[in-house]
Amino acid sequence: MSRKPTPRRPARSGKRASARRWLARLAALPLLGWALGFVWFTLTLPGPAPLTARTDGVVVLTGGAGRFLRGLASVEAGAARRLLVSGVDRNTSRKQLAAAYDIPVRRLNTTDLGYAAIDTRSNAEETAAWVRRHRFTSIRLVTSAGHMRRARLELARVLPDGITVLPDAVPSEPKAPGLAFEYTKWLARRAALLAGAA
Repeated sequence: MSRKPTPRRPARSGKRASARRWLARLAALPLLGWALGFVWFTLTLPGPAPLTARTDGVVVLTGGAGRFLRGLASVEAGAARRLLVSGVDRNTSRKQLAAAYDIPVRRLNTTDLGYAAIDTRSNAEETAAWVRRHRFTSIRLVTSAGHMRRARLELARVLPDGITVLPDAVPSEPKAPGLAFEYTKWLARRAALLAGAA
């Protein structure tokens, strides 16, 4: 007498594989979003502002080649009345700064050295205090193209209402790893501010 075949349970391996594929796709979405955003970030980097555009003051954020001389050129061209160099080493004087750039000290008569800043957030706070002290209503912001968005984000957080910020990006040849790092920091800081962080 032959036995009846035992009914088999439906195989679940196909469903599990399908679920894994969907999970992989979901996990890839943030990476895809980051990549598309990075392409936008690199294609829309700001450029230099014309020296014919006038502002009350000019702020240079230390940390990159060409920034200080660009800020000084803005003042000397009559595009701004006063210059702040934010994030200067505490042991640096006007005399030492002039010597480093091989220029006469008298060219720094309208230059203020900011010693309080150690990062972009404190650059913004130092800048806001300087703007209030001089009662400026507009500033030219000099930094690198990749750093400009994050610097403006921090300035928007602390500057008084009604202050105009003119971005003046120093021409450079940014490399992809550095830009990717700057883009990620900008994204992280923006998310933190949207979440209510100071």
